[in-house]
Amino acid sequence: MSEVFSSNSEAVLHRSLEVTAAGSRSQAGDLEEVYQIRDTCHFIQSKEFKKVALQFPDELLADSIAVSAAIVKETNVKTYILGDTSYGSCCVDEVAAEHVGADCIIHYGRSCLSPSRRLPLMYVFGKRPIDVQKCVEAFRELHPSSESHVIVLYDVTYSHAIDDIRKLLNVSHPRAVFSLLRADDSDGQERVFGLHTYDVNSDSVDERAVHKFGRWFCLEEGKSMEDYSIFFIGHEGLTLTNFMMTWNRSSFSSFDPETSTARVESVNINKALMKRYYAIERAKDASVVGILVGTLGVANYLSIIEQLKESTRKAGKKSYMFAVGKINVAKLANFLEIDVYVLVACPENSLLDSSEFYRPVVTPFEMEVACNKQREWSGEYVTDFRDLLPGGSSHVDFPELDESTKEEDTTDVSLITGALRTSCLRSSTETTNGPSASSSSLVIRNQTLTVANTSTAASYLAGRSWQGLEPKLGETPVVKAVDGRRGIAIAYEEEGTDSKDCFT
Repeated sequence: MSEVFSSNSEAVLHRSLEVTAAGSRSQAGDLEEVYQIRDTCHFIQSKEFKKVALQFPDELLADSIAVSAAIVKETNVKTYILGDTSYGSCCVDEVAAEHVGADCIIHYGRSCLSPSRRLPLMYVFGKRPIDVQKCVEAFRELHPSSESHVIVLYDVTYSHAIDDIRKLLNVSHPRAVFSLLRADDSDGQERVFGLHTYDVNSDSVDERAVHKFGRWFCLEEGKSMEDYSIFFIGHEGLTLTNFMMTWNRSSFSSFDPETSTARVESVNINKALMKRYYAIERAKDASVVGILVGTLGVANYLSIIEQLKESTRKAGKKSYMFAVGKINVAKLANFLEIDVYVLVACPENSLLDSSEFYRPVVTPFEMEVACNKQREWSGEYVTDFRDLLPGGSSHVDFPELDESTKEEDTTDVSLITGALRTSCLRSSTETTNGPSASSSSLVIRNQTLTVANTSTAASYLAGRSWQGLEPKLGETPVVKAVDGRRGIAIAYEEEGTDSKDCFT
C-alpha cells in the first residue's frame, strides 16, 4: 500500500491505516490447541489464583485479546496482558506482573527458560509447524552411522513434536540422546511447562546428567560433551548461538523447520571466540566500566551486579550502573566517559553484537576474565552468569593479598595498543579507607555543580561545551500559555510557501 505524504496537519490527524492481524488465530479450536486454554485454566483454578498476568511477545499480541477472553470465560479471573517487555521477551517479566498485583504469570511463545524467583509461572510455548518426517530424514543424512553419539536440542516452540521424532529415531539411532525440558525449582517456587514437554524424576539425576539452559540430558558412562555431536531443531538465532558458544568443542548441525533444510553449522566458532577475546582485551584496557542492567527477572541478577562491582573495584577500575531498558546505540552514546560496558542479561541476550556501538559491550564472564588474574582464558565460555557466582560451576575466587599489603600493581602489555598496561589489585578489606570510599561518602560540590573529587566522569562533564539542560529554579519568569506551532515538522502552517518548496 502506498501512502502520499502530506504537509496538511488536518489530513494527518484524520488519516487512518488499515492494520491486519496476519498471525491471528481467531477460530476457537485453534486457540484451544495452540494456546492450551484448558491446561491453563486448570493451572489457574487448581491454585485458586485471582489475578493472572498473560505475557505475550510482539508476534503473538494479535491473539492476546481472544486468549484472555477465553480464560476469563472459563475461570472468571482478572487478567492483565503484558506486552512490550522492558528487556527481552524470552524472559519472564515479573516486575510488570508485580505492578498489577498478579498472583501468577502465563508466559507465551519462545523462552530462554531462565529461572525466575518471585511468582508461580506456567510456560505455553505454542506449536510452530514442523515436518517430522523431513526432520528425521535430515538427522539420518547428517548422522548416517547408527552408533553416532548425538544430543538433540531444540527450540521450545517445537517441543510438541519431539516425542514423535524420538519414536522414529529410537530404532535406527539408539545412542541418540534427546534433551528434556526441566524447570529450575531449587527455590521451591512452582514452574509448570505446557503440554508435550517433559520432566524427569529427581531420583534419576546422577553425575552424568547435564542440566543447563532449562534442558536436561544424561551422557553415557565414560563420555563427555566433547564426545557428542549436537543436532539442533530450530532456526538460526540467539538460542543456537548460545549453545554453540557454550559447547564450542562439539560439532553442530541443525534443521530449520521453517524451510525444512538441514546443514552442518559452519559458523567459525574459533573466529567467534577470538572476537570475544578481543572484547576481553578491551575490557582489560578500560579504566571506567558501565554495568548495564539487562534484566530484572532472572534469578540472582542482583548478586552478579554486586560481584561485578567488587571485581572491577579490586582490579582498580571505576564502575557505574545503568538501567536504560532496551539497549541501543543512541542510549549508550550519551556516556562517553565509559570505556567498556558489561551487560547483565539472560544467557541468550548476553551475546550482544556491539560492532555498531561506540564502546564495546562484554558479558560478565568476559569482565571476570579481564579483572581476575586467577581466571585464565582457556577456550571455555560461560554465558550464564549464575555459574560465575560463589558455588557456581565456573566460580573463581580473587587472589587475596597479605594483610600488610593493601594494593599490588602488575604490568603487562596491551595486545590492542601495544603499550604498557598497569593493573592494580586491591585488598578486599579495603572499603572505607580505600580509593573507592569516595563513591559512598558525601563530598563538597564546586561552582560548576560537579563533584569536587577527581573522578573521571566529573572531569568529562566539566570539559564539555554543553552539559545538559539547567533547571534555573526561581529564575525563569512565569508567562501565560501561548499557541504553539501547527502542522508537522517538515512544514509548519505559519511558515511561508518558500520553506515548503525546499522539501518538494
